[in-house]
Amino acid sequence: MTARPRRLLLMALLALPLMAGLIRPAAAGDNDAIRGVIERQLQAFRADDAAQAYSYAAPAIRRMFPSAEIFMTMVRNGYPEVYRPRDYRFDELIANGATPMQKVWITGDNGERVLALYTMTRLADGTWRIAGCVLLRPEETSA
Repeated sequence: MTARPRRLLLMALLALPLMAGLIRPAAAGDNDAIRGVIERQLQAFRADDAAQAYSYAAPAIRRMFPSAEIFMTMVRNGYPEVYRPRDYRFDELIANGATPMQKVWITGDNGERVLALYTMTRLADGTWRIAGCVLLRPEETSA
């Protein structure tokens, strides 16, 4: 996928939680909670724990992929670096209005390094869930 379709997809993913009315703005202290959700999902992928990885997906993602097995297949096929992260490093949290976006540099078992942009959604109970993830290759980033 080229940079332009990725940007369009990213914009669409950012709009989904807003349109659903399911989010509240990030507040001070949310950084650790957001990073924790992403880190626990990455660990679940490493352990092949489909149910645990799926539990961190936002409702909109769960509607698109109605079972943990379907979700894992999508991640395995479309996001190999996320599915099998060799290592990862959290970068800045972008306070994008009511939809924060966490940057994570990930190196997969395949040796590929990507910038993962995680779009987050806060549920009504105050917990954070992953509403989307877009992978950018180094040639698509300015870093």
